Order: sequence, then C-alpha cells, then structure tokens
Amino acid sequence: IERYYKIMRILSDCHIHTDYSADCETKTRQQIDRAAELGLKHICITDHHDYDAVSDGGKEFLLDFEPYFVEMNEIKKEYEKRIEVLIGVELGLQLHISDYLCSLVDKYNDKLDFVIGSSHFVDGIDVFSTSFFEGREEKESYERYFEATLNRIRQLDCFDTFAHLDYVVRYGPNKNKYYSYEAYRQYIDPILELLIKKDKALECNAGGYRRGLGQPNPSKDVFKRYYEMGGRLITIGSDAHKPEAIGYPFDDVAQLLSECGFKEYAVYKNRKPEFYPIL
Repeated sequence: IERYYKIMRILSDCHIHTDYSADCETKTRQQIDRAAELGLKHICITDHHDYDAVSDGGKEFLLDFEPYFVEMNEIKKEYEKRIEVLIGVELGLQLHISDYLCSLVDKYNDKLDFVIGSSHFVDGIDVFSTSFFEGREEKESYERYFEATLNRIRQLDCFDTFAHLDYVVRYGPNKNKYYSYEAYRQYIDPILELLIKKDKALECNAGGYRRGLGQPNPSKDVFKRYYEMGGRLITIGSDAHKPEAIGYPFDDVAQLLSECGFKEYAVYKNRKPEFYPIL
C-alpha cells in the first residue's frame, strides 16, 4: 500500500468514516492524523445515516447529529493549521423517506459542507448482505439495484454527489467478473444524464480497489461515458473506515480520471463546489 503514497496527485479525500458510523471503530482524530501525514489539504468526514434501514445482523446506521456537529467543529478548529476538516454526511437514499431526508438536510444545511447520496438498501435489504442476491440471478440483482438508484436520483435532490454508482458489484457472487458498463447502460446512461441535468456530482470511490475490483466505483467506462455526455463535476473519496485506507490508491485514481479527460475535481464547502486540479 505504501507505494501509493509516494505521488499524491489528489490532495482531498471527501468520503471518510469514523466511529460515528455503525460499521467503523476508528476515532476521528486517527483518520485526520493519517490524512495530514500524507500531505492532504482537505478531508471531509461523512458518516453514515441510513434512516429506516436495518442490516441482517440488526445493525442500524443512524448518525447522532448533535454531538457529531459539536465534536467535528471542535476538531475542525483544532486542526486548522494542519489540514482543512470539512463536515459531511453519507445519506442512505430511499423514496419512502423522501420527506424525512429533505427535512433533515434543510434542518442541518448551515452545519454541513457536503452531503453524499448513496444506495445501500434496496427493497429493505442491505446490498452488502448475501440475502439481496438469493433467489435470483446476479444480473437481476444488479438490474434491481440500478433501477432503484435511477428512481431515487430522479425524485430526490437532497445530496451533492452520488456515491459509488455501481456499489452493488462489490458484493455480487462474481463481483465484476461479468459486469460491464455496456451490460447495464440502459440504466446507467439515464442516471448520468440526470446527475448532469441536476448539477449533481458523480463520486469516484476508491473503495473498489480494496474490494478486489481492480478499479474504483463506478468503473472506468462509466467515467468515460459521463465525460462524453458532458459531465465534469466529480468528487473523490477513499470510503476509508481505517486510517490505512485514506488516500488509497489516489495516484491510480488520478491516472484513470486523467485518461477519461478530467482535469479537476470538486471539494464541497458550505454545500458549494470548489475546484482543484488533478496534478
């Protein structure tokens, strides 16, 4: 892993989890210390909030917002001379709670720098779980995931970037062995079109490398297509739950995005994008 830190062409990691997320045990300062050691200029803490969703093991991904904001603002000030700490949230998008999500973001809008929208649960089932794939072909499961995602992006506006667009392939029985952009373009193209129309960013999530996919989520061909369609608004995040995952492998990410035509990425501050070059 260390070889990936010799050249840092991307200096912002805008998808980071801490022990405020139900699936993470890492303290906030551990994550920030690692980012500062790597020479990153910005880090955005984006802990999970998946309302009205429970995983197979009974785990609830609910963020306790009030103490979260108190601690994050204290830490933001504490680290201001070393690294800029931004405050975000990763929202689990679901249509049946659309009013709740919109009200929540409105309530905390002045306290948030960045809102990530994600599809983690589909039909009440955690995509991480093997039960999501039971009783149907892998392709059907993938199609259902993309269909749900398309409908959510069509109807919801309470987010700034959409995360790990093909997240489902991380957990499929064959992962991305039989997956390709072309196989699912009937779903992916309308998603990309909507993101562009709504001025929402597409996230390049480096977590795919750690999951054995050999590339980020979404795949390179999706980014190529997004660029062809006129999409230029991208955010970049490691999806780190542990310090060693921060900024990994951002040099590979930079190379991939450059090959697709991208020259800059966005960092959201006060819900507005600021742009930085891919070095």
